[in-house]
Amino acid sequence: MTSYSLRTASPTKTRAEAVVVGVVQGAKGPELAAGAEDVAHTYGRKLRGLLASLGVSGKAGEVTRLPAGEAMAAQLLVLVGLGSTVNAAAVRRAAGVAARAVPNVTSVAIALPADSAELVRGVTEGSILGGYAFTVYKSGAESQAPADVILLSPIARQAEAVSAFEQAQVLAAAVGTVRDWVNTPAADLTPPVFADAVVAAAAEVPGVSATVYDEQQLAELGCGGILAVGAASVAPPRLVELSYQPEDPIAHVAFVGKGITYDTGGLTIKPGGAMTHMKTDMHGAASVVQATLVIARLGLPVRVSAFVPMAENMISGAAMRPGDVITHYGGTTSEMLNADAEGRLVLADALVRATEVSPDAIVDVATLTGHMVTALGDKITGVMGTPGMVEAILAAAEVSGEDAWPMPLPEIMDERIRSSKIADLAQFDFIRWGGGLFAAAFLREFTGGLPWAHLDIAGPSWHGGGATGHITPGATGTATATLVDYVRALAAPGT
Repeated sequence: MTSYSLRTASPTKTRAEAVVVGVVQGAKGPELAAGAEDVAHTYGRKLRGLLASLGVSGKAGEVTRLPAGEAMAAQLLVLVGLGSTVNAAAVRRAAGVAARAVPNVTSVAIALPADSAELVRGVTEGSILGGYAFTVYKSGAESQAPADVILLSPIARQAEAVSAFEQAQVLAAAVGTVRDWVNTPAADLTPPVFADAVVAAAAEVPGVSATVYDEQQLAELGCGGILAVGAASVAPPRLVELSYQPEDPIAHVAFVGKGITYDTGGLTIKPGGAMTHMKTDMHGAASVVQATLVIARLGLPVRVSAFVPMAENMISGAAMRPGDVITHYGGTTSEMLNADAEGRLVLADALVRATEVSPDAIVDVATLTGHMVTALGDKITGVMGTPGMVEAILAAAEVSGEDAWPMPLPEIMDERIRSSKIADLAQFDFIRWGGGLFAAAFLREFTGGLPWAHLDIAGPSWHGGGATGHITPGATGTATATLVDYVRALAAPGT
């Protein structure tokens, strides 16, 4: 277990095996960033020539290691590129890179720019998340993380910095848990197991209560979407509802997260290659749960109600059939035409449940459509909904460092979702264009006219390449921080 501390010490005098400093792409070439002034002074005029001889450019993500020299207490000096702009996103990425650049050291001091609470948060989150590794299924795997990580900041003794440091650790730990849940093979995280894991996590957070509905109770409630999607699996569906209610809340938000623990596509079966990472289809649920728990741990004065439908979309004689009509919770019917568009079916039930607690706003998070990946790529979340909510979510995403982009909900989608001849709504229409917008328009029908935002995280939920910045291979934990920052903004004075 790594211990983190925040100090005001000089990087040249800090007794750690390794010291990390930032390099900025300046107008006259690379130069050491804020926080490394003492290191620059130690090297003096030799520094510029040393950087040039080592090929250091300051490009974001660049790493250079060299002996620290006798003038420093540390043994190893690690130079990490920040790019040309120093902000929270840049230091978060750099700290993530640094976390992987110092394997097998017992202690490391990070002297990246951290002269504001925002930057302290970025360095802290980046360091924790950049060092994340999922090794549960690797035989003999041993942690290479240092025992001690010291974050150096000139404002380390200020209350604002301490608060940012402590809250960043809470949030980063939650994102790590999201990654753990999503990375777990679907055979080991079925809906009942996932529900138990959520209940256990909620039990550790004062002020949060959890209720689980099993398949019999879902039938009694009339949650036709959740039941239809989970009908073919030997692991029955669940609906988990969380509640955090602080004293005198200033607002009330509802979160809804898609929890498909595995998606074969059902009778509209996916190609084999497309199933490889379908354990990730519950990422929205994981993010919603952990965001709720972080908000409670931080004691934010906003009531949160979370609704997490869980099902496994499998194939058997009991599977839902294209052409079936599903009656959702609340009575709206939809004609199911594509069994591989199951997420909107479970979300529909949960969204109606969310409206019944009369929140001020609803936010749903889902790995919903490949169309959104086609539109925005695999790094950007698509955000749709009522204008004010979209703006609020985009602002929160900016603060959290998670890339998001607004997408429209044109009137033509209203015609498309009402194209069924036998039900209230068509769940799918096989028109190639605008499928992500169609899905959002379908969900909107179940929001009761409340302020609402839909986050389609189909792309950024999974990182298939090598580690980059604070994002490691596999599940990313995306949207968790955005939800927390959205609620932070609601809780801020004058909001």
